[in-house]
Amino acid sequence: MEKQNRRSFFKSAGLLTATIAGASTKSVKASPENILSEDRMGVLVDTTTCIGCRNCEWACKKTHNLPAGELNSYEDKSVFKEMRRPDSSALTVVNQYENEKRINFPINVKVQCMHCDHPACVSACIVGAFSKKENGSVIWDTDKCIGCRYCMVACPFQVPSFEYDKALDPEIRKCDFCFERTKEGLLPACVEICPVEALVYGPRSELIKIAREKIKKYPDRYIEHIYGENEVGGTSWLYLAGQDLAKTKALPALETKTAPGVSESIQHGIFAYFVPPASLYALLAGIMWLNKKKKESSEGE
Repeated sequence: MEKQNRRSFFKSAGLLTATIAGASTKSVKASPENILSEDRMGVLVDTTTCIGCRNCEWACKKTHNLPAGELNSYEDKSVFKEMRRPDSSALTVVNQYENEKRINFPINVKVQCMHCDHPACVSACIVGAFSKKENGSVIWDTDKCIGCRYCMVACPFQVPSFEYDKALDPEIRKCDFCFERTKEGLLPACVEICPVEALVYGPRSELIKIAREKIKKYPDRYIEHIYGENEVGGTSWLYLAGQDLAKTKALPALETKTAPGVSESIQHGIFAYFVPPASLYALLAGIMWLNKKKKESSEGE
């Protein structure tokens, strides 16, 4: 009788596990979207023009419903004493660095998500919450996100941040390239508010042409390098500068090869066909049931 009960249990548990695993595979399997359109948009940042007003920081916060305060409060330059990074409360920040050529004119560099052409975050996300859109934006679906934070580890620019201060429903936060605004034909908030047009929004291919023309026309003003044109396979945000931004540590020194590697196929394969928690619990319950029956049988004998 015990053998029959055991056989019946394994048959039932096996069917239950297969059913749950089959159903969960469809919902858990990651299917990242990575559209690399020739018409994708970008922003050209001219660091030689930026005056460090930080209006872009204020506009970004207002647009994304983050505590922004008054615009005139951003005139405080004391924040430049330390290098800042984007976080859940500030999706873009401006940092200031010494200018080797012109000491009295520091270099101001705006930092945010670079919206890579081949995003590491899209590759790393095990549930397909991140996606590269046709207009160049890299956005994420909060409803899909499980909070694994692999995107934070994978990003070569260390941009995605987590709302650690929220006990309930914390989210991953980063610049979304004002996806909702640009869909309506509007400029990204930071580009629109820039008083000196240090930020230019347009088709990425055209921005590269503009950048090359500037370098050719003003060789004493710019180094012959467009940061973001080739770094990690290319990014939507491009930078012009009078000195190497990687040396100033304003932006990381990166190779031209894309960030996502062989880990994508392995990682997604594992999580596409793994044994879900419900199946694991069913298996553990079965083992406990068998041990209990075995104990009762031994006591009876």
